Amino acid sequence: MHIAVLGAGSWGTTLAVLLASKGYRVNLWAHRPEFAAQLAAERQNIRYLNGVHFPDTLQVFTSLHEAIAPSDIVVTAVPSQALRETAEQFRDLPVEGKIIVNVAKGIELKTGKRMSEVLLEAIAGLLPSQVAALYGPSHAEEVSKEQPTTVVASSPSVETAKRVQEIFHTSMFRVYTNTDIIGVEIAGSVKNIIAIAAGISDGIGFGDNAKAAIITRGLAEMSRLAVSLGGDPMTVSGLSGIGDLVVTCLSRHSRNRYVGEEIGRGRSLEDVVSHMNMVAEGVLTSKAVYELSRAKGVEMPITQAVYEMLFEGKPVQQATLELMTREPKGEVY
Repeated sequence: MHIAVLGAGSWGTTLAVLLASKGYRVNLWAHRPEFAAQLAAERQNIRYLNGVHFPDTLQVFTSLHEAIAPSDIVVTAVPSQALRETAEQFRDLPVEGKIIVNVAKGIELKTGKRMSEVLLEAIAGLLPSQVAALYGPSHAEEVSKEQPTTVVASSPSVETAKRVQEIFHTSMFRVYTNTDIIGVEIAGSVKNIIAIAAGISDGIGFGDNAKAAIITRGLAEMSRLAVSLGGDPMTVSGLSGIGDLVVTCLSRHSRNRYVGEEIGRGRSLEDVVSHMNMVAEGVLTSKAVYELSRAKGVEMPITQAVYEMLFEGKPVQQATLELMTREPKGEVY
């Protein structure tokens, strides 16, 4: 089997190595030619995943078409806001029989589309049954070291979900299946926003009570949005929901939690992001989800507060006070 992995960041590289280590022929595509040349020469990704060496069955490509053409499976691991642009570059390639597995977590700005929707719009002839999402609590830093990890493969097609499960499953990378791709994608995207809120809480010195509240009420926001779009509320109790939410809010590896922590300490968003060499998906997703929630009439106060702090300059203390002094409500509404 031939597999193309598009995107040579830490997660794309990790999955490419995992698949190549299983014996699959893997074509890893890097957006920048000079970076691709470096990866090919050094046989490891020193910039994002230093010390993880490439198996012989992993080859690096600069041509998107050459990477994809012979592949049975295409893994899209580019940042969420770059997915449409990347997919449109191979929209005219024959995709019959191929499965597209997206691992980028986010909601597209301007359109409010989930990543599977973006792929279906951007690639001519692609069917919903050919698209899957691979989400869950899975930091590249740990997966690359073969530490125990569990994720979920979701597709409207049971057969596709099971096929993705079979391809990615290893003794240390356990894959479950789920057909609620709406719920999985919404959960996996919103959790990054809640992680920013958790980081802000850490940065300004709040304690465990505050973080527990953010995680729990963030889960409620995630569920409300998923249900409003046709997702199953039970999905947020799974790996793409509470599983990924907990790890992203608590882990030292979390880029989104880090952004929030630095904001809480008083740094500007521009300053924080400009000094990072990887993308924190929750930043732009907070804007996209805030706009989507308003369009759908879904109440998401934590998401709104994060958006206002990041993009409208609202002081952290003011946003906190406004969250805490809202009209009292029942826990379930």
